[in-house]
Amino acid sequence: MERRPLIAGNWKMNLGIVASKNLAEQIRQSASKATDRDVMIAPTFTSLPIVAAALEGSNVLMAGQNVCWEENGAFTAEISPTMLLELGCSFAIIGHSERRHIFGEDDALINRRIKGAMKFGLTPIHCIGETLDDREADKTMTILESQLRKGLQDITLSKADNLVIAYEPVWAIGTGKTASKEQAQEVHAFVRDILADIFEKSIASEMRILYGGSVNPENVDSLMGQKDIDGALVGGAALKADIFDRIIHFR
Repeated sequence: MERRPLIAGNWKMNLGIVASKNLAEQIRQSASKATDRDVMIAPTFTSLPIVAAALEGSNVLMAGQNVCWEENGAFTAEISPTMLLELGCSFAIIGHSERRHIFGEDDALINRRIKGAMKFGLTPIHCIGETLDDREADKTMTILESQLRKGLQDITLSKADNLVIAYEPVWAIGTGKTASKEQAQEVHAFVRDILADIFEKSIASEMRILYGGSVNPENVDSLMGQKDIDGALVGGAALKADIFDRIIHFR
């Protein structure tokens, strides 16, 4: 089965309501020509309603930048899966390196978030990645396997499109540094092997694994040309319509 590419833009804590609406409208126009791939954007929570209105009837998907495991309750500053679904989200980014390293989210908490998202029908984008110290100590594969196994503990899948994995080397996020296409492919192949062990080979072979970390118009074509890279999770470059347009339309 050929995996359908997914180009995802994570806007992080950027853009107010007016700027979000304008960018969403531009991305809507760009994505209308991309019929053989999926395009997704993750605005800030405050901009989700206006972005959803701007995207109505389009082929652009929407995600929350995080999600709680509960539907409601005393969870100050969290957002529930049903709230995201009500706003039109179909995905939730979980375990992003900034959540791990700035806000201290560990694998156990990430596992709870993934389970909560899946319980209510959101597709988690489970982010994994090693630091520069990990890579220089030759611990990349050990770290990634641990993040996968702990983050996906006690989770079962009936089909591959209920989960997306995003490999983002922490040392490449927002730094301008990017893993070479060979480095990225090696890791993606390893991740797919671990997924085959966690679930089963048929599910792993169909699951989309994205690359993230300073993806730009200059490197997207070579990255997307790799056998096990099925898309991109894009940060800063997703905030500029013309640059993101080129990434959407990788060749």
